[in-house]
Amino acid sequence: MHAVGLVLHPQRDSAEATAAVLDWATRRDIRVLGIDSEVTRLNCAAEAVPAADLGRSCDLIVSLGGDGTMLRAMRLADGQQAPVLGVNLGKLGFLAEVDVPDLAEALSAIDEHRFSVEHRLAVDAAIGGRLVTAFNDIALVRYPGQPIAQIAVHAGGHPFVSYAADAVVVATPTGSTAYSFSAGGPIVSPEVEALLVTPAAPHSAYNRGLVVSVGDSLELELLPASGGLAVEVDGEVAGNVDPGDVIRVQPRPAAAHVVRLGRTTFYERARRKLRLADSAEIPVGWP
Repeated sequence: MHAVGLVLHPQRDSAEATAAVLDWATRRDIRVLGIDSEVTRLNCAAEAVPAADLGRSCDLIVSLGGDGTMLRAMRLADGQQAPVLGVNLGKLGFLAEVDVPDLAEALSAIDEHRFSVEHRLAVDAAIGGRLVTAFNDIALVRYPGQPIAQIAVHAGGHPFVSYAADAVVVATPTGSTAYSFSAGGPIVSPEVEALLVTPAAPHSAYNRGLVVSVGDSLELELLPASGGLAVEVDGEVAGNVDPGDVIRVQPRPAAAHVVRLGRTTFYERARRKLRLADSAEIPVGWP
């Protein structure tokens, strides 16, 4: 490994974690790069580079923060070979692999090629003439006080179902534990290559979601009676759409790669993070 890149949480204290990376890298004569606006805030020894250069300049990107920071790091690594290591700062990050005390050991394991990667699917869509990319989800969301979303879903080139709802969420498997899950969607392993279409607070008799293969086309058409909707991309408003607009959603498998050190499985992390509870009819301690 020749260079490690840092992506920092905008608010949480990442000084201890940054120092751990720098100390480890100095002993191995490995460069540490960071986004210019972030590393200057810490006044640390990492080399400052533009955000657009980080992914292509590093052999590994280290995300210091929570899931939002991890998603940003994955976008910076999009289309690059560098995998992303998630380091949890404070809260239990679903995508994170290690905590700060284990950081040096994790970096050594990666440098010695003792790790695996999870390939993470991204989803692209053109909104207002601009291409947007999400690793969690793209959601068409009703504005408060405005008419509800009325959206026709076309799958595989044919009309499938129309939803009247507060929002319609198109999620990747990574995003299956986020907005889609809150709206009643299933938990999906990142090993599955598919998109999930989930209505939030549907106002129709048919309230089930849809799982679409990455090999099938997926289009969302705003029907004439729909209100204008906000487009949220990984939780941030990226634009607006109006009745008559058609959003074509394009999946991209293996757009980014997440480091796994074999300490836990996806299902263990999902059960712990989501605090899944068993049925009251199941005896306590069944596993």
